[in-house]
Amino acid sequence: MVTQQNTNNEEWQFDVTITSDSTTHHTVTLNKKYWSKLTNKTTPPEELIRLSFKFLLAREANESILRKFDLKVIQTYFPEYENEIKSN
Repeated sequence: MVTQQNTNNEEWQFDVTITSDSTTHHTVTLNKKYWSKLTNKTTPPEELIRLSFKFLLAREANESILRKFDLKVIQTYFPEYENEIKSN
């Protein structure tokens, strides 16, 4: 479940709950410029968060995902992230 919490001129903040073998809660920040770069403003921010978690969950358990992070950090751990997200 993805819920938008806060927003300002530069970024959004989301709470994400993943229920699998166990339930985890995550706080994710999404910079508006980064969102524009990845989606060309054609994918809603909430959907980008969902797609990003789908990407992460295909590679690691929900317990391994950072509890608080900026979406941009995914690229640091998974260099293929941006290309895969842009192709969706």
